[in-house]
Amino acid sequence: MSRIGKKPIEIPKGVTVTLQDGDIQVKGPKGILNWNIPADISVQIDQNQVSVTRPSDSRTHKALHGLSRVLIANMIEGVTNGFQKVLEIEGVGYSVELKGKSLWINIGFSHPILFTPPDGITFEVPKPLQIIVKGIDKQKVGQIAAKIRSFAPAEPYKGKGIRYQGEYIRRKAGKKVGVK
Repeated sequence: MSRIGKKPIEIPKGVTVTLQDGDIQVKGPKGILNWNIPADISVQIDQNQVSVTRPSDSRTHKALHGLSRVLIANMIEGVTNGFQKVLEIEGVGYSVELKGKSLWINIGFSHPILFTPPDGITFEVPKPLQIIVKGIDKQKVGQIAAKIRSFAPAEPYKGKGIRYQGEYIRRKAGKKVGVK
């Protein structure tokens, strides 16, 4: 039995989980999330718990068992607390500004980058060199944060670029000047 998959998921107060025709819907104070459950995986809802089971011990069923349980747990976590990723920008002359819902990112290109968030994602800029990506869908928050980071990933020589908060960038030594 999967160690992750066999754990029941607690449903907190204020969250409703409904199951119909192979789809699971989670409603909470922050919004609604839907997910299509794989055909072989079965989900049961009892009072304040959700449990996930698989039909056999085949490799694909084991993988889908743990995956399904974690995705449902993330849906419940998202509609109650939400998710966020913090990005930091480092570099001389680099800046980020929030205009309306869109980000204007200046990272050394000849023009600023305009980035408009998709539905369900919001941005915050508490400091001039910090971006907070927030939303209820963990996958979408991570994907948008990765896309913003891809504009200028932190480089290993001077450390300039966009990085996740707490990310360690392994620094390299620059060229050495030989003396003859």
